[in-house]
Amino acid sequence: MGSVVRVAASAPIPSHSTDIILKVKYFIAASLPEGQFASTENCRIFYQCVGGHPYLQRCAEGSLYDGATHDCRNRFDKKLKCGPQPDAPKEEDKPVDPFKAQPCDYAKCTLPYCHCSEKGKAIPGGLNANQVPQMIMLTFDGAINDLNYETYSGIFLKNRTNPNTCPIRGTFFVSHDYTNYKLVEEFYSRGHEIAVGSVSRRAGLEDESEDTWTGEMVTMREILTKFAGVRTEDLKGQRGPHLKPGREAQYEVLSGYGFTWDSTINNPPSAIPVWPYSLEYKIPHECRAGTCPTRSFPDVWELPMNSHYKDNTYPGGFCPYLDQCSFSYQNEAEVLEWLISDFQRHYTTNRAPYIMAVTTNWFQSKVLKDALHAFIDHTMQFDDIYYVTMTEALQWVTTPQTLAQIPSFQPWNCDQKFYPDPPCPKGESCKLSLNPKFDNSTSSPFGTRYMVTCRGCPLVYPWVWDATGTGQEQDTYVLGPNTREPAAV
Repeated sequence: MGSVVRVAASAPIPSHSTDIILKVKYFIAASLPEGQFASTENCRIFYQCVGGHPYLQRCAEGSLYDGATHDCRNRFDKKLKCGPQPDAPKEEDKPVDPFKAQPCDYAKCTLPYCHCSEKGKAIPGGLNANQVPQMIMLTFDGAINDLNYETYSGIFLKNRTNPNTCPIRGTFFVSHDYTNYKLVEEFYSRGHEIAVGSVSRRAGLEDESEDTWTGEMVTMREILTKFAGVRTEDLKGQRGPHLKPGREAQYEVLSGYGFTWDSTINNPPSAIPVWPYSLEYKIPHECRAGTCPTRSFPDVWELPMNSHYKDNTYPGGFCPYLDQCSFSYQNEAEVLEWLISDFQRHYTTNRAPYIMAVTTNWFQSKVLKDALHAFIDHTMQFDDIYYVTMTEALQWVTTPQTLAQIPSFQPWNCDQKFYPDPPCPKGESCKLSLNPKFDNSTSSPFGTRYMVTCRGCPLVYPWVWDATGTGQEQDTYVLGPNTREPAAV
């Protein structure tokens, strides 16, 4: 930085100008590059150095500047680090990770085992967009129970079918607490996909160990098999709670325990959306969460959550989950127009799969609920739009078919699918005690839980590392064939 230092006119020098002077001296003495820097005395403010000049900035009310991540974070975040932090080790000083993911290698990455591109926007198989079926995936996160079963069921009406005459279907990322497993089994028997959404759906898993991710995700898979009758081989995918990827830990679990795909990573707003890609190579877009894996995970696929938004100036910003978008003052017609506009960014460009991810919160508003139904009915007019499950979308990605070939595409042929028998008529309501014997992170330990299943009541409420609800010994889960030894880094 130069010897002359100015403060932006938009930020007049306040009464605590001593702090500014100290900070300016700090900038000059340290010869810091351009960027954002923490204040030495006040966590409400920070400095942005642009073009050789420091500009005073303030965090929004309720947030403080984190000197480690260099952004404003919730003031009650226990991991927030106030003030300047020691520099991270230089890249050349860090040990080389033998599993580090490399940029896409087109010569080695070939279908059906691998797909990658420089920015993630290339259509698999080199097809032209007008040859590609526009896939839409309806996904639902959280518990399935009496409060949302009829609402979810009401989406999948008999007259809503794909151009190949098969019913439209969705993917349910099921979490354990408050789930009615008889109703899970009901959706499963109708051909919907059941995926893993963790036992507790608690926040903060992104910073946890591989052991914690195993307890949350593998236990949840075992619970779904034991109490909803979902075949383990049909539980192919997972989504981390609150779309916070678990760095290497989550993906070691995906790879080691035989999962095929994940849908936790969010792609920030982009004019052209990103296609699903294999995690053998480096993630081709920005990781907004900051906790994406950096290692290579062959045989694991990512179905990224492309952010929803209308345009770059839309006041609601962007949102991975639809119910995170801001529709406070819009009527049904306006929300429908928003959805169609957002969808068009996929449909009129590279036709990357359009994920409509919702939780039960979306349906608390009649306007939003009716707009979603109107959008589905709108898309029923087109003969190149297909509502598929996440696994069905991946089956197309690995073996791309033109629109003309879809009628003979076996993975999408509903007449050739396995459908389990419907569950029992009523189910047994189990009154159980919760004692998280093998989990120290449960926010509300102990107490009573109710669980409905057609497959017999356990002794205690199943929980992390106790999928069968015996309350006796900690579960032992068998690693899959893709397991590798942790790298020495």
